[in-house]
Amino acid sequence: MAYLFTSESVSEGHPDKIADQISDALIDNFLAWDEDARVAIETLVTTGQVVLAGEVKSKIYLDVQKITRSVIEKIGYTKSAYMFEANSCGVLSAIHEQSADINQGVDRKTRQDQGAGDQGIMFGYANNETDNYMPLALDLSHRLLYELAALRRENKEITYLRPDAKSQVTLEYSDDHKPLRIDTIVISTQHDDFDEENTMLAKITEDIKNILIPRVKAQLKPELQALFNDDIKFHVNPTGKFVIGGPHGDTGLTGRKIIVDTYGGKGAHGGGAFSGKDPSKVDRSAAYATRHIAKNLVAAGVADEILVQISYAIGVKDPMGIYVNTYGTSKVNLSDSEIATKITELFDMTPYGIETRLGLRNPMYAETAAYGHMGRTPKTVTKTFENSNGETKTMEIELFTWEKLDYIDKVKAAFGI
Repeated sequence: MAYLFTSESVSEGHPDKIADQISDALIDNFLAWDEDARVAIETLVTTGQVVLAGEVKSKIYLDVQKITRSVIEKIGYTKSAYMFEANSCGVLSAIHEQSADINQGVDRKTRQDQGAGDQGIMFGYANNETDNYMPLALDLSHRLLYELAALRRENKEITYLRPDAKSQVTLEYSDDHKPLRIDTIVISTQHDDFDEENTMLAKITEDIKNILIPRVKAQLKPELQALFNDDIKFHVNPTGKFVIGGPHGDTGLTGRKIIVDTYGGKGAHGGGAFSGKDPSKVDRSAAYATRHIAKNLVAAGVADEILVQISYAIGVKDPMGIYVNTYGTSKVNLSDSEIATKITELFDMTPYGIETRLGLRNPMYAETAAYGHMGRTPKTVTKTFENSNGETKTMEIELFTWEKLDYIDKVKAAFGI
């Protein structure tokens, strides 16, 4: 019997995502000047105020207020009417030094013996619904908001958009777990006040259907375009009005959108957030590593769908264990536990091994903090950083390294594919 499945996304202007982006911008700036920095920073945003808290062990001093304001400005909070504006909001820093008790469990005489920065369980997931091996409902939810932000910045076809927005996509699946059609699309977008409230909702709904949706459809393969149909139920700004938004409408905190950041409810999540943590924290690095494993195994043809779990103890370099679930879609004559054993032979899952393999000591994190950490396109960008002395540093940085399909040949050889 057919069933429905839903995923959601939030825009870069959503309060929780503002907090994530500030935390990750600070991570990048510390790593740019000190690749051995240990950083865990949480951010809170509310009306006219940002609060930074957390722990840092680094040889560099940074102007965290300046970095914070630059992030807010880039997102688009540049008008006093938003009640949260880059140049006028307060920025309070309560950052202090990392606990020596934690640090002694992470740092070792040799970097190869580095222990995990925390205990926990992490999951990686991939399926073959999309070209980026991501669940389709989440992929569409991200695309809708990414394109909505592009329309806001262009300020041509739609001129009333404000930064805060959310999306949700519900798909109908067949018994054999194939997407049949889009059942429902929800878009809630912050907007300027209208002179005529009676025409406001109708205008926004019309623009979403006739401008946003065609732009998103044009990015998709024909078979995915066919999922759009005349019977889609649209809920656009269901409350009727969304003028008050961003941190003025809702407090934002780092790490509150972990399902948006990962797989939209598919697979599983270990519970740890990513943003604001340097890669010694396996909450982040091991989640990227398990995604890298799952994606390469699906791309190599081991299975149509794979979930990989790994677990760690704080201060211990070797994982407690690796678990694999192929949901009955395996294409190889091996049990899931035997697949897990081969993974341990192919991939070094110590914290140092993960950091080295994926280049995670580079300042690559600001770009992860909106529109999902997984399913993104690997690319190299040029980034410039400034320290508190006014010195600048320009670096070539490879982004989303965990999305590279660089282990396909090794996986095929190991599994005899």
